[in-house]
Amino acid sequence: MAFSLDLPRPLGAEGWKVKIRDKERLEPPHVTILLGRKIWRLGLRDRSFLAPSGGSWREIDERVRAAIEENWRRLCDAWDHAYPTNRVSTADEDDDDDAD
Repeated sequence: MAFSLDLPRPLGAEGWKVKIRDKERLEPPHVTILLGRKIWRLGLRDRSFLAPSGGSWREIDERVRAAIEENWRRLCDAWDHAYPTNRVSTADEDDDDDAD
């Protein structure tokens, strides 16, 4: 079950998309950012761009970045729902949170 983040109206018309795609359960948790044929994969655990596409925030429209930041928890929850055996937070991280 794919998940698409609803972006503000002008961004979609410009071709921007933010998705969690199907059939990626073995991949590190990530969100896929698309603009036409250009693809960036942003890790949901460490907020870094994943290989092979790499990339940087300078390449992403600031309005797309803001939408991702505003919906970070929702994106993580969508990944966890789609891939419960490969959750964004690992068991070790969850244990650390409980210690505080």
